Amino acid sequence: MKKHILEISGIQKSFNDKLLLSDIYLKLETGQIIGLFGRNGSGKSTLLKIIFGIVPALDKSIFINGISKNNSSVLLNEIRYLHQNQFIPNHFSVFQTIRLSVDKQKIFVFCEDDFLKPLLNQKIKDLSFGELRYLQVKLMFFNQSKFVLLDEPFSGLSPKMIEIIMLLIKENSEEKGIILTDHNYKSVIGIATDLRMLKEGKLRVINKKAELVSEGYLANSTIF
Repeated sequence: MKKHILEISGIQKSFNDKLLLSDIYLKLETGQIIGLFGRNGSGKSTLLKIIFGIVPALDKSIFINGISKNNSSVLLNEIRYLHQNQFIPNHFSVFQTIRLSVDKQKIFVFCEDDFLKPLLNQKIKDLSFGELRYLQVKLMFFNQSKFVLLDEPFSGLSPKMIEIIMLLIKENSEEKGIILTDHNYKSVIGIATDLRMLKEGKLRVINKKAELVSEGYLANSTIF
């Protein structure tokens, strides 16, 4: 399977004259899951939004397979972004949502899902939070994009639902490059192939899990 490569460089962002992100460089390949760490306010969500194109950054440079993709309208076909909020209209049914979001040729495969089958006729407003999050995450993967950005996919979920969504992410990671950030650091560590951390505006490579302790993100290493 052909590898696809996303490279982002030159990202700088300030808010109220305070530098949040400074000269960020990030490389992501299909088949890779990057776990992104950082304390509250470090800029994790802002970085994902800049990559996706919904937050501006003047010096941003984005290349996919060596070709410039700085035009945000072009990026919509290459990158998908799961933000923290509900984005599907409440009056839609699950099946209507799938029909409007997934290529016709893939709808049957999408619905051949033991978790989703009992939910197809339900309204979005009647789903549990976990059921809705599962649907949202799965929709991120059933498209032509090569890269997926997941912002807090495990937030508010039960341990069982976290396991189900982790499996969904793993199953789709062979064909997609994924950046994942979540306060549930154990789940992120458990699924990520590579780790990065935002600290003082810089993106740092984490080669060993224990570095999350030495960098001040975690208090101790007992979780390892």
